[in-house]
Amino acid sequence: MAYSVISAESTETSRVLFDRARRSLAGGTASSARATSTGPYPYPLYIARGAGAHIWDVDGNEYVDYLISYGCAVIGHANPAIAAAVTDVLATGTMFGAGTVTEIELAETMRSMIPCADLVRFANSGSEAIQGAIRAARGFTGRDLVLKFEGHYHGWADTLAVSNRPTAAEAGPYARPHPHPHSPGIPASVLGDVVVCPWNDAAVLREVLDAHRGLIAAVICEPIVANNACTMPLPGYLETLREECTRRGIVLIFDEVCTGFRTGPGGAQGLFGVVPDLAVYAKALGGGLPIAAFVGRRDIMREVGANRIKHGGTYNGSPLCAAGALVTLRELGDPAVLDRIDTAGKRVMEAIRRAAKDHGIPCVVQGVGAMFQVVFSADGVPTRNYRDLATSDDARYALFRHALLERGVHVNAVGSACWFVSAALTDDDVSAACTAVEAAFVLLAGV
Repeated sequence: MAYSVISAESTETSRVLFDRARRSLAGGTASSARATSTGPYPYPLYIARGAGAHIWDVDGNEYVDYLISYGCAVIGHANPAIAAAVTDVLATGTMFGAGTVTEIELAETMRSMIPCADLVRFANSGSEAIQGAIRAARGFTGRDLVLKFEGHYHGWADTLAVSNRPTAAEAGPYARPHPHPHSPGIPASVLGDVVVCPWNDAAVLREVLDAHRGLIAAVICEPIVANNACTMPLPGYLETLREECTRRGIVLIFDEVCTGFRTGPGGAQGLFGVVPDLAVYAKALGGGLPIAAFVGRRDIMREVGANRIKHGGTYNGSPLCAAGALVTLRELGDPAVLDRIDTAGKRVMEAIRRAAKDHGIPCVVQGVGAMFQVVFSADGVPTRNYRDLATSDDARYALFRHALLERGVHVNAVGSACWFVSAALTDDDVSAACTAVEAAFVLLAGV
């Protein structure tokens, strides 16, 4: 593909549409996560269509997509098999408020793939499914407190929208972070139910758990911290979480909204060999359709199934979304598909490392082939926790991202998030990204 040339002139229609959107949509967008600019231009791109690993904006500019709808379009945009499955559902009815065969088949498929999934309950978004898992853990244990890790993101709802992005002044002491609301509108009472801990520090974890002995219902984490630039768990850390939760009667929850299915059929728990009590899925699950789920141990989920722990939702397991999810998981159940994702991602990761070394620009590329990020830090050392990201060069990342966009490679605008890799990428797509990476580092070296 030819490089796109992103300029004010080449994206004029997006500018006009953003001006129009602001007259009807709050902030001009449907989600706070989309409130990003096109590099130096103060408006987002408007996308007209997608096919495979490519997207086209309303001005006709073409991009290889490494955002893939924040990880949702894992088997490609406008995937023909998903389109065919959804078309069949459209012809027979999209919602009944009753059970369907498709939701049973989808739950059976998930059980066969996920180590901890004795039983499944569907929802419509990651944020919703997180709420279901937290309620299940609290109801099962009879405890109220939830331990989360600083910087980990578990959705926008009040329950866990705490200490997602605190400033240094807001964060408090390293070993005893202050619970800080992610947004105005979150009641102070919520903060009293959340215990915050630094990630990847086993000694501090034990101290915090000891300080709240017998009070914590659940420990929840992103096993690979997608929202901290793909910070990886230190060797043995997830095992420590498992051991401590088991010993103390605490429900261990893996937020696999980002890692689920793309890092392997069993997600992060399969990758690392550590099985939580509950886990939450969204994004890759639906292949681009809005569906989520929380799954887990039979004795916990049985309380949900018996309606002693309440969980509802009009759209849960909708035939339309379940059909798309079933196609997606059958595709991702093929080892060759997952190997293709992993290999493509690792090629780009290595291209970034090589270009950084060749041009003398310190950075670290961290994550796995299916999801990764580049962090421009002075020492080029992998991040261990949220506070390590404070030293990263956000301005340099912004230049890097825009240089890629100019060359037809679409990645996340936020340096603390990550790249997602699609199964639809071709060798030419990956080569184009590697070429764009080299050109971007040439630009960075000259700044």
